[in-house]
Amino acid sequence: MSDDLSHLQQTLLADIEAAADEAAIEAVRVAALGKKGSVSELLKTLGAMSPEERQTRGAAINALKNEVGEAIATRKTALKDKAIAERLARETVDVSLPVRSSPAERGRIHPISQIIDEITAIFGDMGFSIAEGPDIETDYYNFTALNFPEGHPAREMHDTFFFQPDEKGERKVLRTHTSPVQVRTMEAQKPPIRIIIPGKTYRQDSDATHSPMFHQVEGLVVDTHSNVANMRWILEEFCKAFFEVDDVTMRFRPSFFPFTEPSFEVDIQCDRSSGPIVKFGEGTDWMEILGCGMVHPNVLRAGGLDPDVYQGFAWGMGLDRIAMLKYGMPDLRNFFDADVRWLSHYGFRPLDMPTLFGGLSA
Repeated sequence: MSDDLSHLQQTLLADIEAAADEAAIEAVRVAALGKKGSVSELLKTLGAMSPEERQTRGAAINALKNEVGEAIATRKTALKDKAIAERLARETVDVSLPVRSSPAERGRIHPISQIIDEITAIFGDMGFSIAEGPDIETDYYNFTALNFPEGHPAREMHDTFFFQPDEKGERKVLRTHTSPVQVRTMEAQKPPIRIIIPGKTYRQDSDATHSPMFHQVEGLVVDTHSNVANMRWILEEFCKAFFEVDDVTMRFRPSFFPFTEPSFEVDIQCDRSSGPIVKFGEGTDWMEILGCGMVHPNVLRAGGLDPDVYQGFAWGMGLDRIAMLKYGMPDLRNFFDADVRWLSHYGFRPLDMPTLFGGLSA
């Protein structure tokens, strides 16, 4: 190989070795083997050579081309492997970190929604259907039709949220209980009636166990032969299923509600020795959990039913309160604080639907 080819060979091999990355080695390739590269320009001279020169100088140029091409390919592979190794080193993942859970796993069902689903499952199994009514009620459905006489304390401002009078001078209210739905159902449906009524209610009260907006559930049974014994059985079966115990001991104490006669408050035997978590089906303590009674004849008449033919019973309880009792929640106000930490602790997994077969609070 002549001196000029030898010098070009040494220069190109040095440039190849000095290339620091894939972009640099590509620049060396173009400078040597591109259309106007130094080796490509020499190859263009082969056509003007004599046969003797082609055998000597031509062979040397082709040998240079092959050597430079192989050196570039080898260096390019080495630089590519180096780049991959450096990228892997930069982009390492700490596999010891926990995997971020999916939204379906992080989300939680609010305890009130869970309680409503549990109660629906229990009473649905007994043949009850769900009834609903408006949150904004007339004085008639909220009070008069439920046998609240004029001047009853529950009509006063300290208990009830009143709206401004309308053009007729009538003042609507935010319903103070779900009982108006009883009258609306009796007006729209002939007996036998078996319904439960979960929903929001409103009263002017707020502390650790009361809220201006809270949740109630009521039950109503109306037919020709319903009686207190039927009501007691339903309430006992409900408490056993809801609190998930094999047996409960209940006592009925005489009370007064305008819309039932006779009226009772119901206590359930329990054990309060474990702090905020009350254990039912055991212990020697008593706790009042609901009110009930036989539907007053005046309420049946307001619903368009003849009390000489039909009779019924009803009961009601606070959903927020029984949720606190079952799951050991000490303060009702936390239900409405929208604190994600509280909801993460007390909430329920969205895909675990409460059923009597699979468990209410699994």
